[in-house]
Parts: sequence; structure tokens; C-alpha cells
Amino acid sequence: MSEEKKVMSIVLEDGSIDEVEVLLSFEFTDTKKEYIVYTKNETDDNGNVTIYVASLIRKEDSEPVLGSVDSDEEWTRIKSVLKELSKPDTEEEEQQ
Repeated sequence: MSEEKKVMSIVLEDGSIDEVEVLLSFEFTDTKKEYIVYTKNETDDNGNVTIYVASLIRKEDSEPVLGSVDSDEEWTRIKSVLKELSKPDTEEEEQQ
């Protein structure tokens, strides 16, 4: 089964536009803060794909804006979500 890639355009500070692939978006229900995980499909020296994480700021009557992740607590929670999602699905493995 092939999944369609979700592509998003990001307007950079210099006004140029970057096309990125959205991997995941989520919200913490207690803080109501939204986050987006995306990639430019760049790889590091070890062949790992580089991913980016940003907060998603929604304002009335305008396009969403990407923001920063400000605190260590936020980063810890985000890393926990990413670790959980990167674990193999044991049920799926058992069926194969």
C-alpha cells in the first residue's frame, strides 16, 4: 500500500519558498500546542534523513505560521512522541 506524500510550502525569512514533506503533526491536549514534523529529504553523513520539528501557530484569518520549540520540557515531550512512533508495531510484525 503506497501512501501519498503530504507536501507543504514554507515561506522563509528571505521570502523564498521551500517545499517540504510533512511526516507528522500532533497536538498535546493539555497545552493545546500543535507541532509539525517535516523533512527536506536531506541526509547526514551516515545516510539518516534529517527531520525538523516546529510548533504550529494558527491565527485567525491567516495561514498557519511555524514557530520554535522553546523549552526543554517541550523537547522532552516531543522526543517521547517520536520515540513511541518509531517503535515497530508488534501486532503487524506477528502477522507477517
